[in-house]
Amino acid sequence: MSGNTSTTKSPLDAFKWIVAVAIVVGAIVGNQVYAEVGLLYRILGVVALFAVAFSVAATTSQGRAFLVLLKEANIERRKVVWPTRQETVQTTMIVVAVVILVAIILWGLDSLLSWIVSSVIG
Repeated sequence: MSGNTSTTKSPLDAFKWIVAVAIVVGAIVGNQVYAEVGLLYRILGVVALFAVAFSVAATTSQGRAFLVLLKEANIERRKVVWPTRQETVQTTMIVVAVVILVAIILWGLDSLLSWIVSSVIG
């Protein structure tokens, strides 16, 4: 991971963010205005406009920094050692056994305290 990400803001960045937000707002308003059009077409239109807005936002300095962060996160994700099926099943069984054991202990404690209270009250 890069510890020093220096981003220089371009004067066009504010304009690009305004354009990206305007595209998103246009997609939302267009979805409401064209309510009589089929749902599939509206979904495709909104997804396409969101993709355009994302691509405009990605050209800003903050957008490029975010894309670098996503790439670095993906590299770190690949380094994770995932458990095997057997390890997952064994861990799940241990958790289930502990939950059942704690439930039995709490049920016994509740029953004991309930018996004590009912004996005192009468």
